[in-house]
Amino acid sequence: MSKILITGASGNLGKSVIKYVLKKTKAENIAVLVRNIEKASDLKSLGMDVRIGDYTNYQSLVDAFKGIDKLYFISGSEFEGRSKQHENVVNAAKEVGIKHVVYTSFLRKDESSASPISFVVTDHIDTEIQLKESGMNYTLLKHNLYMDMLPLFIGEKVLETGVIYQPAGNGKAAFTLREDMAEVAAHILTTDGHANKEYDITSDKAHSYHDIAAIISGISGKTVGYTSPSVEEFHKTLTEAGVPEMYIGLFAGFSLAMEQGELENTNSVIEQLIGRKATSVEQYLKEVYS
Repeated sequence: MSKILITGASGNLGKSVIKYVLKKTKAENIAVLVRNIEKASDLKSLGMDVRIGDYTNYQSLVDAFKGIDKLYFISGSEFEGRSKQHENVVNAAKEVGIKHVVYTSFLRKDESSASPISFVVTDHIDTEIQLKESGMNYTLLKHNLYMDMLPLFIGEKVLETGVIYQPAGNGKAAFTLREDMAEVAAHILTTDGHANKEYDITSDKAHSYHDIAAIISGISGKTVGYTSPSVEEFHKTLTEAGVPEMYIGLFAGFSLAMEQGELENTNSVIEQLIGRKATSVEQYLKEVYS
């Protein structure tokens, strides 16, 4: 069995991928990358090979990647400096002779600087190009928006306020559960036939905030509506409420992307790869709001 290294092992996605990979191979075939050894004591106790590395430290990656056949490369979470971090990962993987890199990219239609989510997708596009030019086998997993982020977009007090407030118009997104993405990744990492392929990892149904408001209303028994302000009004309202500028820009960007149809693509790839349908928004919201 190939030696697999999973990056971001102490994060939510990394932990879930490890859980599913463990169902398919022995712990001795799995290495995990963390920045802080203290966060990996549970993984070490399971028999996994814990390695220390940081995307900002090239030599640490070279050392951590030695002896690895397949790399599960979770994209960096911080936008600032991410391009250089990703370059470090790709170059280090190439230097030590990793055979196959599975990369968590992002789903999009518009790849220009005019895209409302260019702040997210530009680094992904650059990293995809680097991987394709590296000579290593690669698999690109283009994730849609996490379904798990819906409570953040909707607002923690939505049942009290009765309003979802986002500038997304009538746009839709095929929100996709992180656990589904993790199970897909584990399948890709432990089976053959995925070299130099790209998969859009997205749900089989897209929803607008109108749809989501109606679903929450039905689940909770409380009336929840949806208001779509202008971006200017949205910015003003959230600024006055004390929301940090970074989050306002993030919310507005994804909402505009929804309005413009950037995130509405659906498919059955999840079902084709793992043999079951993608988790529905209805299932997820029922767990959160019932």
